Parts: sequence; C-alpha cells; structure tokens
Amino acid sequence: MARRRGSSRRHRRGRFAFFYKLLAILLICGAVVLAMTLFFRVDTILARGQARYSAEEVCEASGVKTGDNLYLLNKYDVSNRIRTALPYIEDIRIHRKLPDTLIIEVTECSQTLCVVQEGIAWMVSSRGQIVDQKSAEEAEGFGTISGCELLSPSVGTKIALATEYSLQEESLLSLLEELYNAGMLEQVDGIRLDDPVTLYLDYDGRFTVKLPYGADYEFKLRALRSYLEDTGVIQDNMTGTFDMQTDEDQTYFKPNVR
Repeated sequence: MARRRGSSRRHRRGRFAFFYKLLAILLICGAVVLAMTLFFRVDTILARGQARYSAEEVCEASGVKTGDNLYLLNKYDVSNRIRTALPYIEDIRIHRKLPDTLIIEVTECSQTLCVVQEGIAWMVSSRGQIVDQKSAEEAEGFGTISGCELLSPSVGTKIALATEYSLQEESLLSLLEELYNAGMLEQVDGIRLDDPVTLYLDYDGRFTVKLPYGADYEFKLRALRSYLEDTGVIQDNMTGTFDMQTDEDQTYFKPNVR
C-alpha cells in the first residue's frame, strides 16, 4: 500500500513538472512575440535593383509604412501590391534587417514580346505577365506572339487563352520561361500558335524553329543553341528551318535554297 502511495505521488510530481516546463516555454515564447511586436518597427525602407521605376515608387507601391511591425508584415501581400502597381517588376525579394530596416530587392522585366489585338499591343514578359499596353504602331520592332486571342487582357495580369487552347497556353508560358533562362528571348522575332500541332518560333531574323506543343523546351533550346554555335554546321549567311518535332535526340536543319 505504502509503495502504491509513493508511486502515485511521484507520478503526480512528474505530471506537474511537465506542466511547469510547458508553461515556462509558453511564457518565453509569448515574451519573444511581445518583444518583436513592441520593438521591431519599420523605420527605414530601402528599394534596390530598379531602373524603370524610382525607389520611391517601389516603396510606395509596397504599402509598407514607417511604424509597421517588421515581423508581422506579410511578404506575399507586399510582393503582390508591388507587382500590381508596377507590372514591369518580375522578381521581388524582401529582407528584414534588424532592428528597423526593410529591404526590397527587385528585378525588372528586360525583354517583352507583344500580342496585337484590336489595334492594341499587349506587352508580355517572360513570365507571361502583361506589363504594358501600347498602340500597334508603338510596338513595331518587338517580337510578336500570334495565332491566339487573349481573354480580357489588362496590364498587371497573366495572359489567358480560351479553355480549348490550354495546351497552347501552357506551352507558350513554358517556352517563354526557357527562352529567358537560356538568354535567347532577345533574338525572338515571333512565336506562332496558329497551327494546332506545331508551334513555330521565328528566331534571329534567319531561322524558323518547328516545335511540338508540350515539349521539354529546355532540352530543345539547348540543342538549338548548340547547333547555332557550331560554325561547322551553321554559317553566318545561312537561313532555314529547324524541325525539332522529331526524336528527342535529333535536330534537323533544312537550309533555304537560294
């Protein structure tokens, strides 16, 4: 009996010890959160990396004000506000520098293609974002995306095609991203989506590249670039067509006959 009572007391003490430890942890966490809420307030907002926009425009678009809590800021909301107000900005990185500084680093869209629709040229970034609206005349000289119709286009939104063209839309967005990643977007004269089977890429003023929809465009572009850089195959004055719809490990170049 005595043994049982002793064991029961030890069990109760063990439970109380656990409770006290848990309470201590919760109090410490609460004190940390309270300190962060009371003391870490935004006093300085710095914007870096912008060219088209001023630092003041980026800071204002962020919606962050001096006195806001540095740790309770929602970075996702801040980034969305900046992209909506300043659509040429593609990448945003937000850093906190204790005790009171918020740093906003941005990367602006450098290359755009245009979709001309009803006399309006919608300027599209490598991420498929509509970053600007121009007249068709103002957009002359820009690479074009044709053979598609944008649904309800507006600056600051992503391009959208009709549901039945979902494969074309997905392929276009993937191709734009890989062209940017490969540093090849600047040489694009046009992307044509009017063929239901084949995507046509007009490149460098000299070549037409035939691609299947839904392909591994990173692989295809890597193969294309290796061909273009091989002076033993492609001469500076050559024009022609790359048919890249065939086997994944083969690329066929058909030069134009003069």
